[in-house]
Amino acid sequence: MSSVPPVLIFLVGALLVAVTKGHIRRGLLLAIPVIGGLNLLGLQEGDILEFEMFGYTLVPFKVDSLAMLFGYLFHLAAFLGNLFALHLEKKDGAGVQHTSAVLYAAAAIGAVYTGDLISLFVFWELLAFSSVFLIWARKTERSFRVGFRYLVIHVLSGVLLLSGALMLAHETGSIAFGPIELDGSLAGWVILIAFGIKAAFPLLHTWITDAYPEGTPTGTVFLSAFTTKVAVFALVRTFAGADILIYVGVTMTFFPIFYAVIENDLRRVLSYSMINQIGFMVTGVGLGTALALNGAVAHAFADVIFKGLLFMTMGSVLQMTGRINGSDLGGMYKTMPITATFCVIGAMAISAFPLFSAFITKSMVMTAALEEGHIWVWPFLLFASAGVLEHAGIKIPYFAFFGHDSGIRAKEPPKNMLVAMGIAAVLCVVIGTFPNLLYSLLPFPAEYHPYDVTHVVTQMQLLLFGALAVVWLMKRGLYPPEIRALNIDAEWTYRWLGPRLIRGVGGYVARVDSAVRKRVLGAVRGTLRGAQKGHGPQGILARTWPTGSMILWVAVLLAAFLAFYF
Repeated sequence: MSSVPPVLIFLVGALLVAVTKGHIRRGLLLAIPVIGGLNLLGLQEGDILEFEMFGYTLVPFKVDSLAMLFGYLFHLAAFLGNLFALHLEKKDGAGVQHTSAVLYAAAAIGAVYTGDLISLFVFWELLAFSSVFLIWARKTERSFRVGFRYLVIHVLSGVLLLSGALMLAHETGSIAFGPIELDGSLAGWVILIAFGIKAAFPLLHTWITDAYPEGTPTGTVFLSAFTTKVAVFALVRTFAGADILIYVGVTMTFFPIFYAVIENDLRRVLSYSMINQIGFMVTGVGLGTALALNGAVAHAFADVIFKGLLFMTMGSVLQMTGRINGSDLGGMYKTMPITATFCVIGAMAISAFPLFSAFITKSMVMTAALEEGHIWVWPFLLFASAGVLEHAGIKIPYFAFFGHDSGIRAKEPPKNMLVAMGIAAVLCVVIGTFPNLLYSLLPFPAEYHPYDVTHVVTQMQLLLFGALAVVWLMKRGLYPPEIRALNIDAEWTYRWLGPRLIRGVGGYVARVDSAVRKRVLGAVRGTLRGAQKGHGPQGILARTWPTGSMILWVAVLLAAFLAFYF
């Protein structure tokens, strides 16, 4: 190889960031992803590092076109995230946040360039342990509790991945990170669940909506970029064409919409929106055709940028105002016009306006569904696309920057944050306007032309009628208002029902245990009292008997025995 494994650059970089400060640290934060990106140019498909251990082949580094696409993406995400967080100072926990962010990026990059499940497990767990500090760095009581829940869930995912890898080794003799069959394979299902936790499958998704809104204003930008996209990469690598993923993905596209509509915390709205967007990717993986898989990975690429941009704008609002609820904001465009403009661009990108990035990626999955005869999938994806326009395309910029005037007059965020948002906004437009720049990086051979009359007209109709529906609902007073409320999601099962169920069952078991103990101990005490009567100091069996009496009793017993015998 003419280059080094990219993960090494970030691991060394994280160490250097941890021991430096000031301008040197800021320079390193920008230099690490740049140097790493230049290093990628020297990699060639087929480059590999492997060795034998315990009878298995470990492949900690392997290059192919799919890994290269995600490698470029994660280097770009690391650069934008580091630039956005460049202003952090000691009081913000800069050392912890910067070091954790670089280490987090290292874990994501290492995961996509690995070739075996054991090496993947190492990076899988590093993703969890490095990212949790971006939540704890907010230094609130709630962030500490949320961080522990986040860590437990992701450690569980790692345990399942390792267990599945060992089971797969027993079943097949291989731990290769490649296609895995689900039919008749318990190992395959265990690994799928492990990936599903990080990909936020339905009922496994609540760690996103629980943790991401509690991250620091800059940390959530990193959180939105890496974990779920590594999971999408893993699904493409192992379970492409698995029919069950179609149903899982379609469910993911539409159920978050209903939560996002009623949610007040705007970063939680974006968290639900992220699940919605991942649903398109998972559906594409389930369809399994070249066009669908290209759509899944292309949409993952675009999502990191436009979702990152939206999280940047909301992070900027949170940092400059200390508020993030839609009910507390509004009218911010007057003093934060640049941030508001970037937010609108991100909203247009995620809503798939023509000339914006999602327009050229999301439609690939929808087209693939029609081409493969999954007619029922298309209406759900169409509904989900309209829902995206409502909760991310309209709700986020409207309630944050327009809507009712909250009277807040916060200034624009630091320049480094504006520059990072500006780059992301430009990329949203460039990718949407010149789709071949992204299409040329896609790993599977398939042709797709997004700018045909049918697609453009259909999408504009969807956007127009979707916007009119929102306006009509608002005018009629039917649109859910932004109110200070706690919306209950599936975490109710383990945060409310679970503890009460455990306490209830525990109380019943304690009562039964107490009754059993009482009866057993009563029986034991009765037995001991009986023994005391016979064997105690005054008991009949403890007395001293005269020799003559003993001889008499022996004679009586002998006579009784003889009588019985004859």
